Amino acid sequence: MSKQPVVYILASKRNGTLYVGVTSDLVKRVWEHRNNVVEGFTSRYGVHRLVYFEMCADMEQAILREKQIKKWNRAWKIDLIEKQNPAWRDLWETIVP
Repeated sequence: MSKQPVVYILASKRNGTLYVGVTSDLVKRVWEHRNNVVEGFTSRYGVHRLVYFEMCADMEQAILREKQIKKWNRAWKIDLIEKQNPAWRDLWETIVP
């Protein structure tokens, strides 16, 4: 997967703690979360499962979409995940080269 602006959601488990982020390098960023490279929310709460991502045309659009999703209530975020990933599979294997 080449570098491209992406909005993503990580979860600790099905219906668990959620984290919404944005990056231009999804593989690298998810690897960093999974390996607790940076101390913070995802390492503190074990939020390592990639359950949703969407490509954006540019970083400005990705950042706006991230802010929009972050403002949503939890039920809307869960609905977004389950429309694309009803089993809450870890999508990591679908993005690694």
